[in-house]
Amino acid sequence: MTVQKILDIARKELGVKESPANSNNVKYNTWFYGRAVSGSAYPWCMAFVQWVFAQAGAKLPYTTASCSALLNWYKKNRPASVVKSPQPGDIIIYNFGHTGIVESVSKGTVTAIEGNTSPSAAGSQSNGGMVCRRTRKTSTVTAYIRPDYEKEKPHMDNTPSPAHREAVEWAKKHKILNGNTQGDLMLSQPITRQQMCSLLYNYHKAFGKT
Repeated sequence: MTVQKILDIARKELGVKESPANSNNVKYNTWFYGRAVSGSAYPWCMAFVQWVFAQAGAKLPYTTASCSALLNWYKKNRPASVVKSPQPGDIIIYNFGHTGIVESVSKGTVTAIEGNTSPSAAGSQSNGGMVCRRTRKTSTVTAYIRPDYEKEKPHMDNTPSPAHREAVEWAKKHKILNGNTQGDLMLSQPITRQQMCSLLYNYHKAFGKT
């Protein structure tokens, strides 16, 4: 599970609404409770967060529809995961009983993708009935929970650097360095013993004694 995967899933849900309005009847609650539910007893901001992580194949370690219950579980069982400085992918716990998934951070504010809210200031509490992107002041936050994310692999550029370009062109010219069937030289990939043998053999054919 990576931050990017979680955010991609959450972003695809933007605009999803409960139906009818103000009913709390929404697919995230249906998934969480295993049946369709409605009424004021079923706020679904945490159910949305639980759903997103489950869709990513990384179900949260504590199943609850309560923001405070999830935070308390992490404080007791994984205190190092409760942090004060937010990063994208964190679960944000607001001081008014609401939650979401941090998308970006700016000085004094944090933007999160939240369920059971609205795009306007009128929906600043947990009511509102849809999935929205909201930017709020950090002063409204109680804590951030950081799930166990995998480190994302940096993008590797196959383009040889100026210092190595001449050597790469020489190796290509003498057929010492061959690419795959698509012509990709795979310069960013680690070399295996088999590939090293092929390089030495090609060098032998081009310059060695027969």
